[in-house]
Amino acid sequence: MLMLIKPKPLFPGARVAAVTLSWGGPAAFPHRYQAGKQQFQDAFDVEVVEMPHTLADDGWLARNPKARAEDLMAAFADDRIDGIISTIGGDDSMRLIPHVDLTVIRNNPKVFCGYSDTTVSHLLCHKAGLVSFYGPAFMSGFAENGGIPPYLENSFRQQVFAENNLIELTPNTEGWTVEHLGWDDPARQSQRRQLTPCTGWQYLQGKGIHRGHLLGGCLEVLEMLRGTPAWPTPEQWQGAVLFLETSEEGAPPTALIRSLRSFAAEGVLKGLAGVLFGRPGGQLNPADFRKYDEALIQVIRDEEGLTELPIVTHMDFGHTDPMMTFAIGAAIRINCDSQTLHQAF
Repeated sequence: MLMLIKPKPLFPGARVAAVTLSWGGPAAFPHRYQAGKQQFQDAFDVEVVEMPHTLADDGWLARNPKARAEDLMAAFADDRIDGIISTIGGDDSMRLIPHVDLTVIRNNPKVFCGYSDTTVSHLLCHKAGLVSFYGPAFMSGFAENGGIPPYLENSFRQQVFAENNLIELTPNTEGWTVEHLGWDDPARQSQRRQLTPCTGWQYLQGKGIHRGHLLGGCLEVLEMLRGTPAWPTPEQWQGAVLFLETSEEGAPPTALIRSLRSFAAEGVLKGLAGVLFGRPGGQLNPADFRKYDEALIQVIRDEEGLTELPIVTHMDFGHTDPMMTFAIGAAIRINCDSQTLHQAF
């Protein structure tokens, strides 16, 4: 394995590139993108710059994956740019894979952040040997209705703007939401979404302290990536703490079962140091979250006999708001006894 490089932190006055790697959301809903851009600049005192195709028509972008990849490559190669953040997800970032040069990424390490379909680019960064950050995008997260939530802002700042060698990952206590307020009406941008009380993270099994490196992403995107050049090698999976989250499409527990069985058949599951599962995405009844916990237990404990493998669920990452930020490839320590998680660089 390549030794992973942690990028330099961002700082006040930094120039951050906005890249559209999948769906052309900024052109489809320009007011939503502008809200995210402005709230991000105001909160972190940075300058957001668009790449040549960031604001391009969504239909044109769908037909031109190479142009999207060229924006990403140009953002990494430009030494006037200090960080890169995805504008939004989608479902076809995998079409960028043939056009991405891993050498450009490794030779120009800088902060890269996003989630959902951006899982593709995260795995490419991992292949290149760069630590990247699974966290908010401009149109989802930073553009939250009524302003950036404190939990999201504090987590992002702690991860991306500080020279921390050890970070405690803590649960959100503000309340969470997946309420759908359409982006078609700009007036809704000031309408805050309804929050559901937090119940904390759930430690389903495991004892003592376990250590590994974070690796994973959005479950639906990972399933698309099996067998592609972006898929991690067996050596990269060995000793990893697998993190998974499901998209706003509301993948059912059966999809999680099938994915976990694929990991088991590949030989990955037995080599893991832990599993972290985000709060399920989509318009689901919170009472049904337990079905995802049961799916994890069914495959990991009952089918594979991994009774000591730590499993932590209902976590605040992925398709839930406010979301936390954490570093892919960084070391993580799971203390099952104290029910705490720490990330180390």
